[in-house]
Amino acid sequence: MVAVAAAASLLALTACGGGDAEDGPATLRMTIWSSSPDHLALLNGIADEYRKSHPDVTAITFDSLPLENYTTTLTTQLAGGNAPDLAWVLESSAPDFVRSGALVPLEDTLRAASDYDYDDLQPSTTKLWTADDHLYAYPFSTSPFGVFVNTDLVKKAGQRTPAELIKAGTWTWDAAFALGSAVQSKAGKAGLVVRDFDYKTWDNLATVWGGWGAEAWSADGKTCGFDKPEMVAAMTALHEAIFTAKALPGPGTAPDFFAGDAAMTITQISRASLLKDQTFGWDLVPLPAGPAGEYSVIGQAGIGVLKKSAHVDAATDFLAFLTDPANSTKLARFFPPPRKSQLNTETLAAGNPLLEPEQLQAVVIDGIDSGTVKPSHVGSAEIGQQVRSALDPLWKPGADVRAVLGSVCAAIAPLLKQ
Repeated sequence: MVAVAAAASLLALTACGGGDAEDGPATLRMTIWSSSPDHLALLNGIADEYRKSHPDVTAITFDSLPLENYTTTLTTQLAGGNAPDLAWVLESSAPDFVRSGALVPLEDTLRAASDYDYDDLQPSTTKLWTADDHLYAYPFSTSPFGVFVNTDLVKKAGQRTPAELIKAGTWTWDAAFALGSAVQSKAGKAGLVVRDFDYKTWDNLATVWGGWGAEAWSADGKTCGFDKPEMVAAMTALHEAIFTAKALPGPGTAPDFFAGDAAMTITQISRASLLKDQTFGWDLVPLPAGPAGEYSVIGQAGIGVLKKSAHVDAATDFLAFLTDPANSTKLARFFPPPRKSQLNTETLAAGNPLLEPEQLQAVVIDGIDSGTVKPSHVGSAEIGQQVRSALDPLWKPGADVRAVLGSVCAAIAPLLKQ
């Protein structure tokens, strides 16, 4: 119930007004989900550069919160009077933050910033973060999911690599599950890992069920999609892959692809830095095609300024600096930018030396052109909690997939209509 109460407090912020008056030097705090040393070094470097010309900002700190409980922790901070000045906002909770009045409109400050080129922002990337012609968060990361492949493990299991399957026109979910099963049985390692899912973060499974054309709910957000035939088929295939074919590790195990413990993992290019010291051969390929054809799924995150910040003006000004063209290029090393001028292999390759231009084109650029964003909805904390709880019975052998998915809809249908 903590997540539900915290979300309710977020929605009440509109009536609570802004933060304290901006008197004296500003110390800014920004919450983020990553604790990656590379991410933090990049952000701290940009912050240090900003402070050189802004002595009134005495410190900028980045507060790393665990991804699994990120939004719950952030909204709890808001409810407890400990609001950060800026925050990363995940796509799942974007509607709550955008519509709650918790965030400061950004467009005037960004348009006025020197050499910012606001019109370079691709409209499709700002849609989720816009309401009533106001931009409430800058979509600094619009990142399609791809499949990282340990080609050494694949070859050890005597299998064709995904790249070879792509050339043959047979890179499908059936082939991916078969490959994962073969690696598990012949090489003694995990086959396929949906990174950060861990049988808890259910919306990461959109990277799988999208191949069947399934959706968590309808485009208008009012109708549950878990009991629809496409979702039943997708989850049945996934369940069989986990518990019969052993293509994916079951609950309670957490093999790490980047430590060489799995043949494939579904994640985004921001994780590529974890491969810089690895010695095994690897590749990055698009998601497999499903019965509904080829598709792409995008994870998106925005940076917003909290109205409860004690230094709204300073925080908004820093956000304009953090996301200007020069720093957007730096962020593109990990986070595909929303700028039309920077969505090209030259910009992305300059910041991602471990990845080939062909990989960036196929997974990132083409993925942004055709992809759909992971599920999001008003009241995401309560809906997400209900989905996770209702899905729990699915993660065991012999589960009645159709019945479990029906129970998901029974749990969330009233919430979707609110």
